[in-house]
Amino acid sequence: MITPNLKYIEELSGDDEAFKQNFISILKDEFPDEKSEYLENIAAKAQMEASLNVHKLKHKFNILGLEDSYHFAVTYEEELRAGSDKLHEEFLEILEIIDGFLKSI
Repeated sequence: MITPNLKYIEELSGDDEAFKQNFISILKDEFPDEKSEYLENIAAKAQMEASLNVHKLKHKFNILGLEDSYHFAVTYEEELRAGSDKLHEEFLEILEIIDGFLKSI
């Protein structure tokens, strides 16, 4: 089970609570739109466009302390560029966990 966290954001923001909250706010604003766009591209069988979505999303994985998920996303991005979306379900599970985490903070 993967568990997102805010360690990176806390390290980056130090004692600046306003910066931390702003960073979290940006994540909360951007993530649902990026997830939705990814899902639309997968549904449309637009693997190249979906690979671009994965490219954007994977950086949020690192921000949320999900290094293994980041490496998985790198592999999935390459698979999509090769025309395969066979790793979609696993990627979707990661997105759902992140979605729940962002809604809880």
